[in-house]
Amino acid sequence: MNAFAEKLKEHGLELRRHKTEILQINVGELCNQTCTHCHVNAGPKRKEIIGRETLDRIVDWLERSDIPVVDITGGAPELIPDFRHLIERIKGLTPKRHIKDRCNLTVFFEPGQDDLPQFLARHEVEIIASLPCYSKEKVDEQRGEGVFEKSIRALKILNGLGYGIDPKLPLHLFYNPVGTALPGPQAELQEDYHRELKSRFGVVFNQLFTITNMPIARYASFLRAAGEYDHYLARLEGAFNSETAESLMCRSTLNIGWHGEVYDCDFNQMLDLQWREAQPLFLWDLDPRDLEGRPILTGNHCLGCTAGAGSSCGGALT
Repeated sequence: MNAFAEKLKEHGLELRRHKTEILQINVGELCNQTCTHCHVNAGPKRKEIIGRETLDRIVDWLERSDIPVVDITGGAPELIPDFRHLIERIKGLTPKRHIKDRCNLTVFFEPGQDDLPQFLARHEVEIIASLPCYSKEKVDEQRGEGVFEKSIRALKILNGLGYGIDPKLPLHLFYNPVGTALPGPQAELQEDYHRELKSRFGVVFNQLFTITNMPIARYASFLRAAGEYDHYLARLEGAFNSETAESLMCRSTLNIGWHGEVYDCDFNQMLDLQWREAQPLFLWDLDPRDLEGRPILTGNHCLGCTAGAGSSCGGALT
């Protein structure tokens, strides 16, 4: 049963796409970390990555649209061979497009990535970085031993380049709860992060985004192993907030898989909720003008985006 669809029906709500403001490209599942909360099942041994031909077709399509923002995610997006080619191609478009890079911070210390922070700064790429807590113990528990120390080093490097200080170089952090809790109030957590990171490490950043862990992929496996899967879904359903529905990211974000296929969001991509049943629908087969008003595919996992204050790639919704 689609409990989320029932909740929408109960509240007289319908999910359809608005004007597309963000093109989100998931460039693959290769990552230098293996996090317990990961909805992508990403890791160092994953081979699924986007190729240059697909990237070029995506950018060619983007050029025909008026979508102003490109959001690059993974995995660790920076590890794919054509990451820098993608950034440079997008930055060469007219009109100019803004780029967001969803970064795990530790990627800066991988072989061949020494100049990556400088590359991102030179192209004025906004960085949205994962830091699930300002506590070493909790970060290392969720993301792996030594991740917290590397993350702080990376943030200091970014601050040294002007990130979090220069308006042209936004630096945001995002927070995923450890375990089965829902995120606390975003404003309060942001205040805590600002205070603790500044006083303990001299690190500054712009905003903190709170994101609910989605009950799919590796996090779903974690929940089932702990005997918490049904309880977690019930918690999400019980916290349903109808006020979040209008601002859900699937209304204004178009998500693209590493083959070039289209989805309503990155979570739907991981569940292979295709726009077309018989065969995948690829981005280059769509007219950018035909997206608005299209119905959005949903499942029980969508309860994670509407629980409490809501959750999106841009943090809380209410």
